[in-house]
Order: sequence, then C-alpha cells, then structure tokens
Amino acid sequence: MAVKGRIIWIAGPAVKADGMMGAKMYEMVYVGNERLIGEVIKLTGDTAFIQVYENTSGLTPGEPVLGTGLPLSVTLGPGMIGSVYDGVQRPLDRIAASVGPFIKRGVSVPPLPTDKKWRFMPSVKRGEKVGPGTVLGEIEETPLIKCRIMVPPNMKPGEVSYIADEDEYLLEDVVAEISSAGKTERVMLYHRWPVRTPRPFKSRLDPVVPLITGQRVLDTLFPMAKGGTGCIPGAFGTGKTVTLHQLAKWSDAKVILHIGCGERGNEEAEVLTGFPKLVDPYTGRPLMDRTVLIANTSNMPVAAREASIYTGATIAEFYRDMGYDVLLVADSTSRWAEALREISGRLEEMPAEEGYPSYLASRLAEFYERAGRVVVLGTPERTGSVTLVGAVSPPGGDFTEPVTTHTLRFVRVFWALDANLAYTRHYPAINWILSYSAYVETVKTWWAERVSREWHMLRSQLYQILRREDELLEIVRLLGPESLADEEKLILDAARMIREGYLQQSAYDEVDSYCSPEKQFELMRLFVEFYKLAEAALMRGVSIERIRAMKIISQLLRAKYEVKNTEIEKLREMRMLMAKEFESLPIETLTA
Repeated sequence: MAVKGRIIWIAGPAVKADGMMGAKMYEMVYVGNERLIGEVIKLTGDTAFIQVYENTSGLTPGEPVLGTGLPLSVTLGPGMIGSVYDGVQRPLDRIAASVGPFIKRGVSVPPLPTDKKWRFMPSVKRGEKVGPGTVLGEIEETPLIKCRIMVPPNMKPGEVSYIADEDEYLLEDVVAEISSAGKTERVMLYHRWPVRTPRPFKSRLDPVVPLITGQRVLDTLFPMAKGGTGCIPGAFGTGKTVTLHQLAKWSDAKVILHIGCGERGNEEAEVLTGFPKLVDPYTGRPLMDRTVLIANTSNMPVAAREASIYTGATIAEFYRDMGYDVLLVADSTSRWAEALREISGRLEEMPAEEGYPSYLASRLAEFYERAGRVVVLGTPERTGSVTLVGAVSPPGGDFTEPVTTHTLRFVRVFWALDANLAYTRHYPAINWILSYSAYVETVKTWWAERVSREWHMLRSQLYQILRREDELLEIVRLLGPESLADEEKLILDAARMIREGYLQQSAYDEVDSYCSPEKQFELMRLFVEFYKLAEAALMRGVSIERIRAMKIISQLLRAKYEVKNTEIEKLREMRMLMAKEFESLPIETLTA
C-alpha cells in the first residue's frame, strides 16, 4: 500500500511532508498534483524530507505526496545506447520529440522505447539450470553492441521452464520463465535496479590491462588501467572538457558514458550536437552506436544533478555485467558536490569545510568504489570493467579545496591540469611534475608483451629527463642559462624537444589526435635515444652548438604530425638517420 502524505514545507528542491509513516529512506515518491519525481532523504517520525528532481516553482503546502514503496531506480535493457538522458533517466531526446524543446514539469516518458520490437536470439534451452547473471539470449542493440538479456542479479537460481523462440519482441514481452522451489518468475527484455545499490559480481581482478586513450602524455607517463579510477582537476580554461572528449572518442573501451553534471548549457549543447557526428575510429560507425549521454546542466534541477552520477554508474555496471569494458567520464564532480552542498543547506544540516556537508568524502568514496575490473555473475564466464574518470573544477585552480583533496583519497590516477601550460598553448595541459599514476607497475607487463619489453625502461628515462629539467630551471631562474654546464644545457634541450614533439598533442589534427601504442613507443624511443647519442657526442668532444644545429631535430619535432599510425617503419628509418648524423658530427679541437 502506497504511503500518502501532504506537503507542509518547501525550500527550493527540498520538501517536507507529514503523514509519511511507513515511508523508507531513499524511497521514490510523487510530489504534488503534477506528480513530480522525488526521493526521501531524511525521516523524522512521520515527517519525511524529500529532494525533488524537478522545478518546485508553484508547489504549495497541502498538495499530496504519494509513496511508491520502491527506491529510485533505472530501467535497464536494450535502447539505452545512443540515448540522451537527464539525471534520473528521463529520455531528453524523446521528450523533446513529444512535447517540444521546453520540457514541462511532471512529463512522463518511458526511458526505453516501449513500441520498438527487438530480435531476441536465445542462448539457453528448457530445463537448463541458471542463476543470477546467466545470459539467456542476445539482442543486437546497435551494430557495435549486443545487449545480453541476463537473469537479474536479485532473482533466485532455478530451472528454465520457458524460453522464447528467435523472433521480435517488445520490452514488456516475457522471453523466459525461471522455476525455483515451486515458484515461477518471468524475465522480460528489461529489469529495474536501484541506482544507489552497486550491482554484485563474482570476483575482482587486478588492474593489469591499460585503458589505451591515444593521448601520449596519459598512456606513457600516467597510464590508466581498465577498471581504474582517475580525476582531472584544473582551473577554468585548462582543457578539462576537451581532454574528456578525447577520452570518450579515442579510448579502447567498448561502451562510453558521458555525464554532463552541472556544466554550462552551451558546453553540453556542443556534446549533444557534436557526439552524434563523430565517427568511431575503430569501426568507422557513428560513435553514438556505443555511447550513452547523461545531461544535467547547471540550469536544470539541482537534485537530479546529485542523482546523475549514480544513474550513470548503474548503467555502466549493466554493460559491465555483459562482459564489456565501460568508460564513464563525469564532468564535473565539483558541480555534483555543489548540488550536495545546496541540498544539505536546505535541510539545515551542520556544514563542514567550505560549507560542504560532512559526508562529502563518503559520497565520493561510494561513487569511485563502483569502478573495477571483475569476473561477473552467471554463465558463460566473462570479464567486464568500469573505469571512472571525474573532472574536478577547483575555484581558482586551488587543489587544496575539499572536493579535490577528498577525491585524491579515492583515485589512483591524478592528471593535474596547469593553467600556465594552457596559457602557453601547451595541450593537453597536464603538469608532468604534479601528476601521478599508481598503475605504471601493474600495466608494464601488458606493454612488454604487446608492444616492447623496453617500454618501462624508456618511460623511466623519458620521465627522468623531465624531472631533471624541472630542477635545472630553478638554477636558470636564479643564475641564468650560462651558469650551466653543456651536459645540463643538453638536458634542457632534450626536455624541450620531448615537451614539443611528444607531450604536446593536438585534439584537432587529423594525424595527431590519436596516437597508437606502437607509434607512442617508437616516438618515445627516438627522443630518448637522441638524448643518449647527444650525451655520448658531448663526451667525445662535439660542441653543444653542433648538436643544436642538427637537421634531425626538426624532423623529430614534426614526426607526430607527418607519420601516420600505420607508418611506424618511417620512425625506425628516422632512428637510423639520426644515428648516422651523430656519427658524422665533427669533434671540436681546442686552440690556444
């Protein structure tokens, strides 16, 4: 029996209702005569505090509140890929098609198309024993993604008493029946799952497979593993959004979820209009054939922003359970934290640092702990992963503010964006001194087996040159460049070449936008070997001016633009030319 109360108090997105005895924490309710979607977030006696996921303008005390008895949940099934949702899984594209571009309050459109038929191909037979997560059949959701119809995780193991034949079915059609202990449960093409409850899995695996992004500074210096966690903090204008777009476009994850959480409307409009035009570089198909967009801009209801990252995480776990690698990017968790702060203030809770609620850290932990590479439930045995990357927008680029500092406790990759690099047009503006990755040691075996055994050694040498440059720049600032020895001047020259020819990467260049692992390795080897050969040349008496005048230097700096991913042999030829040019350098003789 649904609980029915009435509104007694309203403050922005927060509503207080009495007569709610029997209501549960995080229960979904309908608020007011227009049946606005809300969620119970606090209970005191028979009084419930509710956060409303729609605009509460015009709501008045005395209007009814109707409980559903169920937690806030999402509908999981075929039809999500290519969709655009808001923070509580309302399909914005289909709402716009039915009621126009201005969404009215209380509008209710199913999150999945109920009138579309899907061709179901069964993979089990009658009489088979099945359990939670077992794949019953498949549907081709898009040419890139097959949606596997699974036994819901909360259903008991049993025997297949009915399985549908290969044919076309609507979402509501029953495609299987599972009998257990005299009871029969029906399986349709979809099921619902609470957004705040992580979906179960069999076992967690070590993060040993890198997520290849095609961005050299990320893959080489600060790699991300599949099932890993990372954050990109940076001040306004440092390129967070473009970097996240590059991750979504080029990473080798099978399914992409992009959450626009509290971002400006014009930025999100670029995503919504730009992503459908993008082409998947791996298949040539539209990128939306493997992408789900969740848009909750800064002018949309603040409470739905708070729910958006849980909605995204649940959808990501659904595709993980099918055996896919999923990348979820949230832009940005700072806006999500601001939504928490606003709702907490409406509820008159005691604020902690900078006004954020005291449970900010635990909520961030709840989100990031849903990442992981796992063996999923059911048969056939399959492995899936959810990789979480959150952008953080610290005011004024201050990395000591609460959202950034708490996030760093729960992520293992830190890509720090630097305003000074951005102002000098160095993109991606990732500061190689502040940033770090805890996955370097775990993914080095993959690189050794798939690309080269020298990868880890060369990466260490490349990074050492950059670290040494940072130390020498302090001396240069104090005493000037002439105070350095030739060996130290060579380090500055080599580091500048690495910065310009390797770390800088144009998101808008047709050749340079994506760099394959093989090309990354060969480019890295070129720059490291240049430094080694130059160092040896200095030792045998070649002047630093002769080395600076070498023709190969300009070729090295242009290689990232001129050599395509399929032309790796050209980089190996360039390495041979470089060695010959060093051999031909004349040795300087000192005269009295």
